[in-house]
Amino acid sequence: MSPDAPGRASPQPAAPRVLVVDDEENIAYLVASALRLAGLEVATAANGEDALAACTPTSPDLVVLDVMLPDLDGFEVLRRLRVKGVTAPVLFLTARTDTADRVRGLTAGGDDYIVKPFALEELVARVHLALRRRGTSPTVPGRHQVHDLVLDEDQHRVWRGGAEVHLTATEFTLLRCLLVNAGRVVTRAQILDHVWQYDFAGESAIIESFVSTLRKKVDATTPKLIHTVRGVGYTIREP
Repeated sequence: MSPDAPGRASPQPAAPRVLVVDDEENIAYLVASALRLAGLEVATAANGEDALAACTPTSPDLVVLDVMLPDLDGFEVLRRLRVKGVTAPVLFLTARTDTADRVRGLTAGGDDYIVKPFALEELVARVHLALRRRGTSPTVPGRHQVHDLVLDEDQHRVWRGGAEVHLTATEFTLLRCLLVNAGRVVTRAQILDHVWQYDFAGESAIIESFVSTLRKKVDATTPKLIHTVRGVGYTIREP
């Protein structure tokens, strides 16, 4: 075993918890994935009532809240959150560009107002800024582990059973995409968007080729950790 190879992963500080509230499934997925890659724990809700049910005075640490929801609008959700005792920062996410809406959101107690379309990098930066103000920003870069497979984002290195696994940049990004969604199925479309940030018009053979190569490197030993969900995508999970 390499001297600096990880053995059993040491306990990590709890990641800040973010609730993403948006009824557009694709936007919710992209935002949630970007925040997970930034080291945050993320849950999602598709409407105002579900968002209210998911919040307590101590959780989450931050809410990304769409203004235009199918039941309650974001302003009403924020009002009810404050009545409920939820003090977490709220970042409004909306297609509305009117200054009056922006002022309304901020004066209602919102901490930031981000207009669609937006850059994910900017959103992540604003989330971290709000968390730092609250004192809950993550202090360690991401280290992800499933069984004896460890990916360290800070060192950009991977180990399996204590032995280092050498991956290309794309293979590393693909494995990270699976690990941050460990236990969940990641669809081919989501992988294309997340890893290549481009729509390959259904050319799933590209993904299959990379997954096959990744398996040869990561799953060269047992137990196998990467699994195909036929007709849907892939998942990585504990044996």
